[in-house]
Amino acid sequence: MTATGLMHRSHPWLGHMVTDSATGRRGILRAIAPEGTAPTPVAWLAPRRGGIEWTTAPENLTDPTPITPAGRPEETT
Repeated sequence: MTATGLMHRSHPWLGHMVTDSATGRRGILRAIAPEGTAPTPVAWLAPRRGGIEWTTAPENLTDPTPITPAGRPEETT
């Protein structure tokens, strides 16, 4: 991961559906960035069809789903 702007980090799975291994939930990885004043970045995930985002530690991210030609994450489960 490298810093990009606004303290966000790059990550190869940005925009992909991933699993949060801490909760078992799947969502789209929106950002790797600090939460509030905490210096450690967290992963920001959003449900595929909208809803409330949640955060998890970046090391909890697993099972990225490829982006389809249409540019949307493909859900296989």
